[in-house]
This record gives sequence, C-alpha cells and structure tokens, in this order.
Amino acid sequence: MAEKRPDRTLGPLDAQFWDFCDRGELRLQRCADCTRLFWPPVLVCDTCGTWNLSWERMSGRGKVLSGCSTFERAYYPELPVPWDCILVELEEGPLFLSNPKGFSQLEITRDLRVQVAFIACEDAFGAFHLPVFERA
Repeated sequence: MAEKRPDRTLGPLDAQFWDFCDRGELRLQRCADCTRLFWPPVLVCDTCGTWNLSWERMSGRGKVLSGCSTFERAYYPELPVPWDCILVELEEGPLFLSNPKGFSQLEITRDLRVQVAFIACEDAFGAFHLPVFERA
C-alpha cells in the first residue's frame, strides 16, 4: 500500500528525477564538461556555465552524516509524527536529505553505512517511488 506524502515539486527537471525513481534508479545530474554532480537538479552548471548536463546513475550507497531531526509536530497531515530526517553523503559525493527506513535517530552511529531503497508513495499528483535509506 502506498504511503501518503506531501505534494512533490514537479517541474521539468523534477519530473525526470521522479521517472528514474519509479524505475528504481537514483540518478543525479553531472556536468559533462567539468564533471560536477548536482542535487537538486539545475538547468546550467554553476561551475563552468555549460548546459551540457546528463543524468548519471548513482550507486545508491553512502553514509549517514547526521540524524538531522525528528519532527514531533504535525506539519503535514499526510505524515504521522514522529518522523525522522537524515543527511546522507552518497559515495559519489553529493549530500541527500531523506528518511531512514528500518532504523530510527536513536540507532544512528558515526558513519552508519546505508543504501537507497524506494518506497511506494502517493501525493495529489499520483503514485511515485520515494528514495529513502536503509542500513547497508
């Protein structure tokens, strides 16, 4: 059963990201000229100014840098409290803010190794797969 979630931002670049997630792929943009990785998606590389960006598949592996917060106030009616957010550093370098799957803030240890998992979700725009992170 799909989890209810707050509405996503859906622009042209965001739609591409969600399409990859629906296929079980975590992809981020990479500049073909200077090789910089981008998250969130951009139209133009802010390092070298090129428009030469492509979507590269990430390993999905990383480590938890921080248990950012546990929300105990109901900001979104779709998300029952408490719910956790974590900051993950992907093996490829970019930082990714997400939710833990199968562990809580209290179980986070220094450099906890994680891997991406995709959970079935639904918002006002329809069904989608959300990238979250579980223990590796």
